[in-house]
Amino acid sequence: MTKTILIADDEQDIRDMLAYNLTREGFAVETAANGKEAIEKMEKTPVALVVLDIMMPEMDGFEACRAIRANPKTANTPVLFLTARAGEVDQIVSLELGADDYVQKPVSPRVLVARVKSLLRRFDRAEKTPAAQNEKIVSPGVKIDRGEYKVFVNEKETFFPRKEFELLFFLAAHPGRIYKRETLLDEVWGRDTFVVERTVDVHIFKVREKLGDYGKRIETVKGVGYRYMLE
Repeated sequence: MTKTILIADDEQDIRDMLAYNLTREGFAVETAANGKEAIEKMEKTPVALVVLDIMMPEMDGFEACRAIRANPKTANTPVLFLTARAGEVDQIVSLELGADDYVQKPVSPRVLVARVKSLLRRFDRAEKTPAAQNEKIVSPGVKIDRGEYKVFVNEKETFFPRKEFELLFFLAAHPGRIYKRETLLDEVWGRDTFVVERTVDVHIFKVREKLGDYGKRIETVKGVGYRYMLE
């Protein structure tokens, strides 16, 4: 089945160039000139991955990513940011919002296509593994269902975007074991994704917040990393 990639960028030349190269690789492509148009297209057409420019009129990439992650229908769609702005701050903000990768302009079409394929392979592997189909972790007050990508806190379903879910599931699947931030980055974000360690801290904060009173089960081991205690 042909996968559809949505490209949102306010520069038509870039949209055309990326669309041409992705089409050559066998993808179907949709384009949008701003974040608002991208969100509207995602409501009508299921897409396998979104390429978002940061600086766009009407709705920028940050706002669009936030809207994608807030909607349960699109929350698990891979997002790759494309931006002309350099600096660690943009990278941190984009990944904190739930982006899966970050590519700086000017970008080689070959590099962009390679990163798109890498992201899709990683998501496909996660969905096809036996654990993704049937593994559940149940502890007092918290149930994590990886097959359905759902978390129940005190029997009430609580929405977790994909990266927050995967981070929680990974820690809970190895209770009591301490993981360094760099290990969590490799396991949850992937070795071929360029992210910074602070991204883990921000996601841990969000996971704890959503777990409420059970958030204290994720313990910070000073100077080392994090671990999850079942009780």
